[in-house]
Amino acid sequence: MICTAGATAFDEVVGLWDDLLGAREWSSVFLTSAWQQLWWEQYGGGDSNLSLLIIGPEDAPMGVAPLTRQGDTLAFVGGTDIFDYHDFIDCTPGFFEGLADCLDEHPWRSMRLESVPGFSSTIPRLTEAFTRKGWSVDVEEEDVVPGVELPATWDEYVGALRKKDRHELRRKLRRLESAGEYRVVRSTPESLTADVELFLDMMGESRDEKREFLQPDRQRFFRSMVERMEAAGYLRLFFLELAGGERVASVVVFDHDGRRLLYNSGYRLAHRELSTGLMLKALCIKDAIESGLTYFDFLRGPEPYKYHLGAVDRTVHRITVLR
Repeated sequence: MICTAGATAFDEVVGLWDDLLGAREWSSVFLTSAWQQLWWEQYGGGDSNLSLLIIGPEDAPMGVAPLTRQGDTLAFVGGTDIFDYHDFIDCTPGFFEGLADCLDEHPWRSMRLESVPGFSSTIPRLTEAFTRKGWSVDVEEEDVVPGVELPATWDEYVGALRKKDRHELRRKLRRLESAGEYRVVRSTPESLTADVELFLDMMGESRDEKREFLQPDRQRFFRSMVERMEAAGYLRLFFLELAGGERVASVVVFDHDGRRLLYNSGYRLAHRELSTGLMLKALCIKDAIESGLTYFDFLRGPEPYKYHLGAVDRTVHRITVLR
């Protein structure tokens, strides 16, 4: 039997999910069961039904399809406002053929799969398996996800920047140093509750669109998310602290699968002449290099500062399937 089950709760598949995620070609914090379960707990339900399809025989499952169904439309769990990446939880050849056979028995007419990375093998494998069924598959670029391949040392990283960007980074670091002592402080489990409130305050202060984004439901998600990601060992909440202990910038990043992902940031407008937001991001890259990580992912969006810090575009794609 190709489709062994359609789980109605995350607790039914967490063990299998985590095992498969650890063995697949690439991974991300957004693909973890903890992240997706938290989203479903807060935003799921209503006229949307959870459909966690386990593909393959019971004694040798090939993967999990984390889908929701609303009417006759299938989609991944979660939206692009909170997820930067989506994908299937699989690591076995034959998964997409099995998924196609399974879906053949379900009532649906369209499928909308967002934020699938261009470097994931999902795009060609799904396209091949689904077109064989006679279904229409359209793939379009959705957004860019800039990032930097990290070298072994900070000096190598700085030396690889474009000449103008290298000059500006060094100049701004000197200006920060000339303003007095500073340090990067990492939140601890004991300080996390208070620190996340300070972070949210800085995030809302730094840009109008971030303040508009922080609706009460997203703030609730953020508070729960940092607790779960801290417990899982992925969360890094950093602050830039000036002399006297004043915290002037903050970032939330995730260390996962050898990569650091910059999820969000904020800073105090009173100190923007010191470029504190940009400097903390640069110092987070420095810390990532010193921590032995291999990639710094700025995640979704083409903001100019990412390219000043050496980022190169990757892409995420939207896959639309019509039956």
